[in-house]
Amino acid sequence: MVGKANVVFEDLSVTLRQLRNRLFQDSSILSSLPLNSLSRNNEVDLLFLSELQVLHDIASLLSRHKHLAKDHSPDLYSLELSGLEEVGKRYGEDSQQFKDASQILVDSLQKFSDEMFNLYGGNAVVEVVAVKEFNSPLSRKTRSILQASQSKTENPYNLAYPYNYDYSVIFNIVLWMMIGLALAVIVISYNLWNMDPGYDSIIYRMTNQKIRMD
Repeated sequence: MVGKANVVFEDLSVTLRQLRNRLFQDSSILSSLPLNSLSRNNEVDLLFLSELQVLHDIASLLSRHKHLAKDHSPDLYSLELSGLEEVGKRYGEDSQQFKDASQILVDSLQKFSDEMFNLYGGNAVVEVVAVKEFNSPLSRKTRSILQASQSKTENPYNLAYPYNYDYSVIFNIVLWMMIGLALAVIVISYNLWNMDPGYDSIIYRMTNQKIRMD
């Protein structure tokens, strides 16, 4: 959020402590949101609810500064919500807490979409993408000598690699090209070795004529 939006969103809660303090204010979503099986005393539940609080605060700030939505420059809001995933890890995806959190998230996203559509006069596109988590960290792939020796022993019959249909064509082109170049070098070398400089070379012929004229 750059440009004029910097001043508007500078008071937006971003750290965990700020989000926790924002949740326990009088104007937070806890006063109007049905928690059902979720708890206010659990850190995982508070993390999930704090992300919904950010959605509510963004729409609330835009409603107070509607000039940002009425200008001619496009706006992009990219938000990552990982609280539901943490709820699934804590309670399990078959638990009642996960089902309630999923329903709350769907309702909050629908409400956020409606508010953005109203603020931008229907000229808004809201897209939700569910990204699968990869538990394995990013690592650089390396290959050691031990791995190379192990990979060689995986093929006990020492079979060749499979080739495609273009292999025979490429092989014949390279083979006959090498044979042709080798024959050309032999013929040229033989002719140069047996060449008479006085009769076969135009350089010596022109030089001899010039000497005779002098």
